[in-house]
Amino acid sequence: MKVVLIRHGESEANFANYWTGWLDVPLTERGQQQAWQAGLAIKSRGIQFDYAFSSMLQRTLTTCNAVLEATDQLWVPVMKTWRLNERHYGRLVGVNKDDMITQFGEAQVQRWRRGYKEPPLYVKTNDFDRRYDHLDQRLVPKGENLEMVVARVVPFWLDEVVPLIAEGKNVLITGHGNSLRALVKYVENVPEDAMDTIKIPNAQPIIYEFDTAMNLIERVE
Repeated sequence: MKVVLIRHGESEANFANYWTGWLDVPLTERGQQQAWQAGLAIKSRGIQFDYAFSSMLQRTLTTCNAVLEATDQLWVPVMKTWRLNERHYGRLVGVNKDDMITQFGEAQVQRWRRGYKEPPLYVKTNDFDRRYDHLDQRLVPKGENLEMVVARVVPFWLDEVVPLIAEGKNVLITGHGNSLRALVKYVENVPEDAMDTIKIPNAQPIIYEFDTAMNLIERVE
């Protein structure tokens, strides 16, 4: 069974170099092309999906749909989950990264970006639209470190993906740099102090192959 992880294509925030987090931004034209090319690469491997998962944010939804369309599998059911959302960057959301380096110094900004237990500056309240109204608001973060992202992503993997693999299903997971980094950490048992070595480029598929006992057979990029 195969599980394909793919980060969304280039977003407007990636292009403008600001923290996005749960902010909902579209793909750039280049990002749309990246998503389509990723789909063609998956198609060339002959992978047939049974289910797909995406975060609640349009940059992953657009990427997911492009991949499925490029592989002639647009009919595959797509399940959306907040657990695949990007890391919530708190008060850093919408702020240019270079401006934050100027204000706080490169070392502090790097700790916010890659520190496993270093939290960002929390927001007092979230101003989200109704897509999260169904959630217990105690689950909705006001900022997250990487440890917190792992804590919300792993239950998604165990509850949603593992049973599908056990049934012999192939799964597409479209997420973000940090939510997919959290999955890779868990699947490959990467230590906390090595998590910053996990690279998740835009729109470059990571293909895992498992047996029905959840033994990892192979990883291909």
